[in-house]
Amino acid sequence: MKYKIKLADGTAQLVEITSAYFKSWHVWNVKFDDGKVVMLFKLGSDWMQRNEDFLAPSVLNTLGRFIDSIILRRQLI
Repeated sequence: MKYKIKLADGTAQLVEITSAYFKSWHVWNVKFDDGKVVMLFKLGSDWMQRNEDFLAPSVLNTLGRFIDSIILRRQLI
């Protein structure tokens, strides 16, 4: 599904977020408008990214909080 998120620098970004499983981990693939794709996963309460992905910490935290809100909404339904 596509979502519009507001980054820490104040800019808005359109991203497509899908969830999947990689081995036994629940991961989230985030695709940006420019074609870049990153894989995020949660370790405890911290959001992490693959070694190949180089998101700025502020962008990683923003995406993590947004995914947390999606998860919370799904649990309330």
